[in-house]
Amino acid sequence: MKTTSRVEADGFLRAPFAWYGLDEAFTGPRRMMQIGTAADGTVQHGSMGHGDEPSIKSEAGSAEKERFAVVVTVAANPERRTGDGTGVLDATTVSSAAWLAGSGLLAHTWPASLDHGLRDHWLDQQTETAFELADDLDGPAWSTLSLPVDGVPVPFHYRESEFGWVLAGSAGDVHIGAYGRGMSAYGLGFSRVKDLGAYGA
Repeated sequence: MKTTSRVEADGFLRAPFAWYGLDEAFTGPRRMMQIGTAADGTVQHGSMGHGDEPSIKSEAGSAEKERFAVVVTVAANPERRTGDGTGVLDATTVSSAAWLAGSGLLAHTWPASLDHGLRDHWLDQQTETAFELADDLDGPAWSTLSLPVDGVPVPFHYRESEFGWVLAGSAGDVHIGAYGRGMSAYGLGFSRVKDLGAYGA
């Protein structure tokens, strides 16, 4: 099982926003995954894993039994100046969470029929598609799904693909994205992480 580096664990602990994961209805293993930081080191987003450790879906049937859901928390920030005042940081939106979730799912995906040498090209194409989809959350690729966040129903944008599902929505001062395989998104609930120790901190 992959362990979280000390740097990543420290990043989760010093984030200026609350982390979200699956609620207490999920009783399987939990773990911290990656964090993303701005140039000045401020934590911008991160991922919490639930269930199986995702592997690259490279051989037919090899990952079909995987059951996992990864929850991405993104700090909800308006457009703002960089710390040194020399530039502007892009605002984060629900599309940011959708993009991170979509690209996260792709990172654990590799069609069985694909030659190893073509994977980078395939990944570039799919990543561009995921970006375009995330930028058009009202488009036909997405449906709406209501899921509880801290017990309150929240609307999420939701889509499925042959590789798994992706969803994204907002809750207070964060945007929440999620992706998974083998676990139905329709039965999920999210809640604020009260104890990072449950994720290995």
